[in-house]
Amino acid sequence: MFKKVLKVGLASAAAMLLLAGCGSSSSNDSKGEKDADGNIKLEKLTIGFVPSRDADEIVTATEPLKNLLKDQMKKEGYNIENVDISVGTSYEAVGESLSSGTLDVGFIPGGTYVLYEDGTDVLLTATRKGLSIDSDDAKVWNDEKPTKNTDEQVAYYRALIIAGPSAKGQALAKKVNAGEKLTWDDLNSASWAMANSSSSAGYIYPTLWMNKNYDKTLLDLKDAVQSDSYASSFARLAAGQIDVVMAYADARLDYVDTWTKEFGRKNDIWSETNVIGVTDPIYNDTISVSKNAPNMDADLKKALSKAFIEIGKTEEGKKVISIYNHEGYKEAKASDYDDEKKAQELIKKISE
Repeated sequence: MFKKVLKVGLASAAAMLLLAGCGSSSSNDSKGEKDADGNIKLEKLTIGFVPSRDADEIVTATEPLKNLLKDQMKKEGYNIENVDISVGTSYEAVGESLSSGTLDVGFIPGGTYVLYEDGTDVLLTATRKGLSIDSDDAKVWNDEKPTKNTDEQVAYYRALIIAGPSAKGQALAKKVNAGEKLTWDDLNSASWAMANSSSSAGYIYPTLWMNKNYDKTLLDLKDAVQSDSYASSFARLAAGQIDVVMAYADARLDYVDTWTKEFGRKNDIWSETNVIGVTDPIYNDTISVSKNAPNMDADLKKALSKAFIEIGKTEEGKKVISIYNHEGYKEAKASDYDDEKKAQELIKKISE
């Protein structure tokens, strides 16, 4: 049943690409009007975030972005009356809203951008702190843990396949740490949690890893469930409801306190989890904009790019964007995500 649901989800996402641009409910009807200072007036700018963290946590953390963006956009010649921030119910929901023009701006992973690129333009790529470990060998991540942030700014990250404290999870980790290669039967005997099909770290790149190493995909797993966020995946891992999760490489840093305080584990996350697989590098998250929002033109895109780059340089701005482990932003181009496109094509081929 799970395999069928995922296939239907991919088909639905593809269908949305064809429908994108057929209409828009954006309320920015004041394009061209100027205030007394000569700034272009916009009634509203809508921003959507993907639910990679708890939705309430994201909404709270990003609340200051409203005024930060208003103030910075005035410096770029725009007077925005309202900035509306929302968290999508899924990665696909944010992509679909961008494509249809009901969202102006989206903080989305590269995988989501590529899936919906017919209706979106990528403006910026996030930079993030590098990690003390950057190896494609799972055992190295376990031997040298805990993972720590470094001062180096990088434009990519990896996804990790992480085994939890369940008996099966520990058995898989023991084999990896002994220098043994896991078999397909080892993996298929475990229970897994995965993200939505457009998630680079939670689905796409782990599928490529599995295809490369075992000539299989996540769809071939006999016991896999889809989680609506990494928070729920790690909660299930802590509770022993699943044996394996897939997440961005610094995810465990985000759940160090939650692991014991909210998930009820007695031991820390580093001692109870181990890496059993490491994906190829993934180009960082994007700030993308809708091609179909009424007010989205070249001038607004340029202004938004400058505004977000400047916000990312401020202490208050850094605090806001840290919810996604972003450190700042740099200008991006569609070709930056060519490898992601290739990954999507392989996923589509595999799924068919």
